[in-house]
Amino acid sequence: MNDKTSSSAARAPRIAIVTGAGTGIGRAAALALLADGWSVVLAGRRPEPLESVADESGAGARVFAVPTDVTRPESVDALFAATLQRYGRVDLLFNNAGVSNPPGPFEDWTPEQWKGVVDINLNGMFYCLQRAFRAMRDQTPRGGRIINNGSISAHTPRPNSMAYTATKHAVAGLTKTAALDGRKYDIAVGQVDVGNALTEMAAKFQRGVPQATGEIAVEPTMDVNVVGQSVLYMANLPLEANVLFHTVMATKMPFVGRG
Repeated sequence: MNDKTSSSAARAPRIAIVTGAGTGIGRAAALALLADGWSVVLAGRRPEPLESVADESGAGARVFAVPTDVTRPESVDALFAATLQRYGRVDLLFNNAGVSNPPGPFEDWTPEQWKGVVDINLNGMFYCLQRAFRAMRDQTPRGGRIINNGSISAHTPRPNSMAYTATKHAVAGLTKTAALDGRKYDIAVGQVDVGNALTEMAAKFQRGVPQATGEIAVEPTMDVNVVGQSVLYMANLPLEANVLFHTVMATKMPFVGRG
């Protein structure tokens, strides 16, 4: 047995929860973690995409699908209870579940459309963050890492993006405050801000999207698996180190200098 194999065999099991794991960035991150030897709990509203990721990974007992609605605190509680029952601890939460804006200008949205985005992008993220803190605080060894999925919209908006941008700005507030509050529990909290990763949600960039000038323009995209590797990098840091904000974006997208 060589040194690398011996080191890998001696490594303690690492347990991650990924929300929104059935598609897009969540799927890419889950597969990257599983390929690196993590055990991953896949959370998402629809069981079929979760099972598809589990099958694709070929990870056997290291992958566990738990259908979850992050807008319901009791569903989040059940997710963490199932994780602790199966694996005994939580080392990483990739707090990823989210949705984009309702269609059309915000002045035409209904209150229900606004609340639907807030419930998933902000309230759901808080419920998962809170439950992860409790688990990581009380386990032995204590501590863990939480990575919130922000967005470059946590810094600069797109046209007609009121709900998404407002919630992603709020996520940045969650990240900063949780990073401070987590110190006493050895919990590191950071955020990954993604720009134009090619997912189903981002496919519109290849067809053309509104710019600040009012024009419609095609925007460059990048492979979503790059984001998976970014999450993996952050996940594998020792707990004495933290990436508070990590921006990964298509190199030529109009973010720097937007508007």
